[in-house]
Amino acid sequence: MKLAIRATEAADWQDLKATRLAALLDAPTAFGASHASAAAFTDEDWQWRAASTPQRTFVLAYGGSQPIGIAAHVVSLNGEASLQAMWVKREYRGMAIAAGLVEAVKQLCVAGRQSRLVLDVAPDNARAAAFYKKQGFVFLPEWEPLESHPHIQVQKMEWLADRACA
Repeated sequence: MKLAIRATEAADWQDLKATRLAALLDAPTAFGASHASAAAFTDEDWQWRAASTPQRTFVLAYGGSQPIGIAAHVVSLNGEASLQAMWVKREYRGMAIAAGLVEAVKQLCVAGRQSRLVLDVAPDNARAAAFYKKQGFVFLPEWEPLESHPHIQVQKMEWLADRACA
């Protein structure tokens, strides 16, 4: 299988839509958005989302011509960079695809001159937490409710570019 990981462009909107919706169906309590809210987006919304900007870039992993994974680099209004929308199709988990997606988002972070990248993970998602630790993220003592499922508390993790280069 030929693997490619790259930032999306407006023309990739159908791949982005299909992959994001598949992720939201597969793991509905892992994301801040719901499948219903994302499914309600128009084609124009998806085209806008697929067009990379300094504030939001989606990254897709392709196995051949098929999208098999997704991640996003999102910069908040206060300048905080976060890793969001991380997901890989079930049959491709445990390979280097997830690590490649995280690395692509880290590179976007560094290119955008952000020295810190954060993410939120549910504590009962032990596999994801262990994976993020392997990628150099550490837990912070910060918790908040998951937007799409407020009964689920997620914990913040961070990756520091300076620490990674040391």
